[in-house]
This record gives sequence, C-alpha cells and structure tokens, in this order.
Amino acid sequence: MAPFYSLAMRLRAALYANGLFSSEKLSLPVISIGNLTMGGTGKTPVVMYIVRLLGQEYKPAVISRGYGGKSVKPVTIVSDGQSVLLGPDAAGDEPVLLAQALPGVPVLTGAKRVKTGRHIEAGRLADLIVMDDGFQHLALARDLNLVLFSGDELLGDGWVFPGGVLREPVSALGRADAFIITGVTEQNKAKVEKFKDRLGHRFSDTPIFDIHYRIAGFVAHGTDPQQLPVAALLGKKLFGFCGIAKPEGFFSALRGAGLLLSGMQAFADHHRYSENDLRLLSEGAQQAGCDGLVTTAKDFVKVKNMSVPLPIWVAQLNLIASHDFDMFVLGTVRRAGAALNADI
Repeated sequence: MAPFYSLAMRLRAALYANGLFSSEKLSLPVISIGNLTMGGTGKTPVVMYIVRLLGQEYKPAVISRGYGGKSVKPVTIVSDGQSVLLGPDAAGDEPVLLAQALPGVPVLTGAKRVKTGRHIEAGRLADLIVMDDGFQHLALARDLNLVLFSGDELLGDGWVFPGGVLREPVSALGRADAFIITGVTEQNKAKVEKFKDRLGHRFSDTPIFDIHYRIAGFVAHGTDPQQLPVAALLGKKLFGFCGIAKPEGFFSALRGAGLLLSGMQAFADHHRYSENDLRLLSEGAQQAGCDGLVTTAKDFVKVKNMSVPLPIWVAQLNLIASHDFDMFVLGTVRRAGAALNADI
C-alpha cells in the first residue's frame, strides 16, 4: 500500500504545482507550520512562539483543522480574541489550548482552511494568519512554509504511510522554506547533526534551525491557579500522565528537570479523558505514595473541570530559538506583507 499512497501524494502535489488544482491566495500573509511525519514534532509550542513573535508587529490569528473536535461547521470560532468560546469536545484540544495560551488572538477551525482564512479576511479579524499543521493543506497558498522534525524521530524509518510514519515522500520537502528540528538534546545531538548534513546536501537552499525546550515551571490546578518554579516540586513524588504523540519525551523532560516520577501513564494522542480515567490515575498515584499528578497543558484542558483528590501540576514549556530564526521569520513576513500591499 505504501508505494501507492506515495504515488498518490506525489501526483496530488504535482497537480497543485502545475496549476491543475488551485491554491487560493489571501490578501494577508499566511505562515504554515507543519511536518512530514505523523505524530508529535512540537507544533503547538512553535505555533505559540511564532504568534507571540509576530504579535510584536502584527495582529495574528490562528487557523487549524480542529482535529478531535465535534464541530462540523465550515468555520468554528474557538476564540474571538476576547474570550475562549468553546471547549475541547467541540473544538479539539490543541485549538483550545492555543486559544487559552494566546489571549487576544482569534483562533478558528475548519476542514477547509481557505474558508477559515476568508472569514478572517472578510471580518478583518487579523492582518496575518498562522496555519497550524498546514504543510499538506495545499489549497491555501502560504508565504512562509515551515516544516518541523522531532529531534528524536527525524524521518523515522523513511517509509510513507501506511508502511511508515511519513505523510508524503521526502521529495515533498522541496516545498519548505525552512526546516526546524525540535527537542534537540545532548542525547540526540549527534544524530541530529548527521540528519542536518543530509538535509543540507539535498535541499541546499533551505535554512535549518534548532529549537530547544525546557520546563520553565508549573501551574498548580485549583480555584486560584498559581505559577510555581520547578524548584517547588523538587523532592515531591509525582505521577505523570499525558495523551500526546511522544509521551516518553514529556516524561524525559520531567526527569531532566530533576523531578521524581514515581508513576506514569501514557494514553493515545488526543485521548478523551473520562471521570473514570482520573479516578484510576488518582488511585495509582495514591498507591505509589505520590504527592500529586503532573501533566501537559494540552491534556489539562480536557481534565480541568474533573474532580481529582490530589493536586494536579501542569508543566509549562519554554521554547528557546535563535536570534537568526526570529529574524528569518520576521524578515520573510515583512517582505510578504510589503508585496501584498504593493499589489493592492
């Protein structure tokens, strides 16, 4: 099956490239953040980082497919820039997380990103659009095409779905304007450097940037959420849980911050938590003698209203990018904006 799927994706890309399928252009700059592999590459923190970076000069909005959300509307407004209007059941966990983490930024979902973009354009909701998970969504033209790789997985086994983890053949990377390798650590640095050499040899005109994550602190769950430094949880026995694509990365980050994990539970990516899940997690944590539960912000949006007898601490990630990366993104968007204004 993999060769047929690969051929289909090549044909689809060629039809767009040759104008037989059209990519619609908006009057606003569009930045796409996506990946070639299935599973987690850290897109959500990168989307947050880029929105905040561009928010210094622009009024950005975020559009997403809304994976996991039940809404079937052509355009669903998760946040209007003033309030978060929907929960994860309707909108999907990642759009809600983005809406909560980016106050003042409209967040909209829809299967056809062109319609979502046109809605933003017509309502003058923003002057720039960041498209989450947009690399394969070729119907909407973009001015900056960023492709992410996980520092641990990179290209996986190199096979296209269903035989491997690639959504498209490696040749699709020719559409990218820049490559970003996330989660680079001392443990995977040598492998990452070899991979960068391979990328640079095949796509010599495409810049490559590294991005690092670190746990900057925690938010204590409660009626009055409190920001806590990492030091506040040192020495406590913690039970970690998450439903993300790369759970081992989250658990490793906690240990790397010096925290003591006395128990762990990984769920499938985009897992819909039930009260029974939280009951079983709490029981497991209590049996292990834990002081509380620790999870990701993405998971917390789905459990925040559930009753839990133990404290829940939500890990806060800081993304560390280079000045060169910031200038590359800002410079590309400024040029795109100037070109669009000249066409008006």
